[in-house]
Amino acid sequence: QVQLVESGGGLVPAAASLRLSCAASGRTFSRYTAGWFRPAPGKARELVAAISWIGGSTVYADSVKGRFIGSRDNAKNTVYLQMNSLKPEDTAVYYCAAATWSGPLADADKYDYWGQGTQVTVSS
Repeated sequence: QVQLVESGGGLVPAAASLRLSCAASGRTFSRYTAGWFRPAPGKARELVAAISWIGGSTVYADSVKGRFIGSRDNAKNTVYLQMNSLKPEDTAVYYCAAATWSGPLADADKYDYWGQGTQVTVSS
């Protein structure tokens, strides 16, 4: 079992930055691919960023490329999402997830563990 707890959400104006954190406990988190997701129209959750456990390779949603940066610190069992140049359309609950997968993973259905989410609200 892996327990995930997100933090760092809040209310910010457009163009501001936020950094989300996801602290993991339980099994060796370093062996899990990590992902950040948010709800989207027509989908339960869409990928924002995924970070592999080998080499820290990342994939991003087109809507956040160039603005968001996913990273992880396996020594601290923590995954981060640095969100820059925030837009009102980024407003959502952001969820951290972990999957027993080696590379970055976009499919939410393949993730095994989920956090409770943290609210990000961007005002215009």
